[in-house]
Amino acid sequence: MFDVLVYLYETYYRPDACPEPQALVKKLSAIGFEEDEISQALGWLTDLEEANHDFGDRFPQQTSFSFGTRIYVSQEFDLLGTEAIGFIQFLESAKMLDGMQREIVIERALAAGEAPISLEKLKVIVLMVLWSQGKEPDGLMFDELFLDEEDAESRLLH
Repeated sequence: MFDVLVYLYETYYRPDACPEPQALVKKLSAIGFEEDEISQALGWLTDLEEANHDFGDRFPQQTSFSFGTRIYVSQEFDLLGTEAIGFIQFLESAKMLDGMQREIVIERALAAGEAPISLEKLKVIVLMVLWSQGKEPDGLMFDELFLDEEDAESRLLH
C-alpha cells in the first residue's frame, strides 16, 4: 500500500490531478502494482478524504495551532509507538502540522493496521495528509521527512 501512496505523491502534484479511479487502477496495474495493494491504497485515500472533510466540518473554528498538550490513550500509544508519537510531537512543536492535521495523521496511522507503525511509513502518512490538503511541506519538513537514518545519526554526532 505504501509503495502505491509514494508513487501517487511523486507522480501527481495534487489529488485532483489523479485520473478517475478506474483509469488509475488500470495505470497502477500496468506499472506492476498488485491488485490488493492498489485496493488498499485507494481505500486508504478515500478514507483520508473523508477524514479531511469530517475534521473540517466538526471543528470549523479550530485554531491552526493549539497550545494544549495532546494526551495519547494507551491503545494509541501501543499502536503508534514511542518513535511515531515523538515524531508527531516534533512536527507539531515545529509548527509543521497544526492540531487538526495531527489528528488526521494519527487517525490514518491507526488505520494503517501496523503496530507500532514504522517511522518511514508515518512519514509517508504525513506527506499524504499534506498532499491531500494541497499543502507542500517546507524545506525543513521535507528534509525531516526524507532524512535517512544514517544521516540522522551523523547529524546527532556533530
